[in-house]
Amino acid sequence: MTVDPITLSVIQSGLQQVCDEMDLSFSRAAFSPVIAEANDRSDGIYSAVDGSLIAQGAQGLPVFVGTMQYSTRTLIEMIADGRVKAPVPGDIYIVNDPYLGGTHLMDVRFAMPFYRNGEIYCWLSNTGHWPDTGGVVPGGFSASATSVEQEGLRLPPVRLFKEGVLDTEIYSIICSNIRVSEQRIGDVKAQAAALLVGAERLTRILDRYGDDVVTEAIAELRQRAADQMRANVRLIPDGVYTSTAYVDSDGVVNEPLEIKLSITAKDGELTFDFAGSSPPCLGPMNSVLATTLSSVYLAMRHIFPDVPISAGAFEPLKVIRPEGTFLDAHYPRPVSGCAAEVSQRIAEGVFAALVEALPDRVTASPAGSSGNFALGGFDPAHDRGYVMYQISGGGYGGNSDHDGLTNGCSTIGISKAPPVEIMEQQYPILYHRYALREGSGGAGQHRGGFGLDYEIELLRGQATASFVMDHGRFGPQGALGGKDGKPNTVTVWQGGKAMVPEHLSKEQDIPLKPGDRVRVGTPGGGGYGAPEARDPKLVAEDVRLGRYSPEEASALFGAAAK
Repeated sequence: MTVDPITLSVIQSGLQQVCDEMDLSFSRAAFSPVIAEANDRSDGIYSAVDGSLIAQGAQGLPVFVGTMQYSTRTLIEMIADGRVKAPVPGDIYIVNDPYLGGTHLMDVRFAMPFYRNGEIYCWLSNTGHWPDTGGVVPGGFSASATSVEQEGLRLPPVRLFKEGVLDTEIYSIICSNIRVSEQRIGDVKAQAAALLVGAERLTRILDRYGDDVVTEAIAELRQRAADQMRANVRLIPDGVYTSTAYVDSDGVVNEPLEIKLSITAKDGELTFDFAGSSPPCLGPMNSVLATTLSSVYLAMRHIFPDVPISAGAFEPLKVIRPEGTFLDAHYPRPVSGCAAEVSQRIAEGVFAALVEALPDRVTASPAGSSGNFALGGFDPAHDRGYVMYQISGGGYGGNSDHDGLTNGCSTIGISKAPPVEIMEQQYPILYHRYALREGSGGAGQHRGGFGLDYEIELLRGQATASFVMDHGRFGPQGALGGKDGKPNTVTVWQGGKAMVPEHLSKEQDIPLKPGDRVRVGTPGGGGYGAPEARDPKLVAEDVRLGRYSPEEASALFGAAAK
């Protein structure tokens, strides 16, 4: 049997639509602003044989492309060897263990077997960022954690729903170990409901075209994705390409961590070798293997966005396991910074290595930080505790065609900052400032985009603030003669006195009282090309709009500013 091109295209779009509808259902039903407003979640369809990716929602976080595939594969293996009880229809597993194909503990995965004719046809899975999973600090981003237990509750794969019914005993154990637990039922039901929506939509596709046709289409789509990625990789001349990216610190030892990357291009394949990177670190900036793999995959998807999302797209990308480095963390290494921060440094390394080989496709480095800011406290006006989680955008790197995007989402996802109005309604805070951080982009023929500048005041009660950010010591790298973007800045006012964290972008348990403030400036993107080659009209326009003073423009762009 051969699936005709039109049917193949319709099935491909249909599978994508299934995942998109799961994403929308999840966001619209969730209680937590980080899911409902910021869309920090993803849904996908995975093979029943090996957990390989079949389709993922276009509005899901790209960093989950590899991790959800890895975690689904691990779950299948654990069921096969008896470590996890086998499912029956209606069962839904929950897991957040980073070492079983996850990210950090706050990214909680649900996985549900999808049955046809009494057999598992595929798995439906999703991930949502819970605002808190316990641990020593509200929000889970402990900047100085030295073991994963300090970061929160670690869940192995267990059946939270059994034959469609929530296991209240397991749920009560979870709720007894996390903050603001009374709000989690909304997220749990939304996450499970999204999988049921996916099951209903997928059933319609299979009923319409038949199981055999859809199965063959899935195999064909995977092969085509692999062929397309290989064709794109062949645009890179055979050779070895290297780069170095830096993490500010691990939050405990105030020294940079190095990501050494060597990419070998040969015969339509790329081999990624991180040998020489820093060893495992004490603090939470270790990365588990699944996140490291996913970081490479998402970086290549940024470079070749035309390749459909499928396991086939990863086949020409070979990653040598970075054993003995902080990019291959094992229990009990802390990992809260892996998905949101280290993953973006890995992607930055890929961009920096390949920009000379593909100058028309690769950008200078983006802001590369999710700006993780957690505030936990008690609101006396509503007589309840809360955990606020703020993510923020930054500047994208300039590229061969134009300046970088201003206040774009992080490299790893499509998450957006929750609206200021929603945050002020939910939590006892007031935004005094929420503006572009003009001038923060690196100078270049095409300058980097600008970051964000925001300031929050605590209005009532007491709270503690924690940060796990990055690019505070080093700004995003410029490319091909472009300058680095401005680094991340954090300033805390306590009783009117300003304080800058020792680790610049990382700190935890900073006590705040009413009137205390926090101000964050997110990084600007790196510049692309020599600054003096910039079109003078573009420099003049930036000056006219107040992005630079005439003196700043002259210092940054030289003759182009005259």
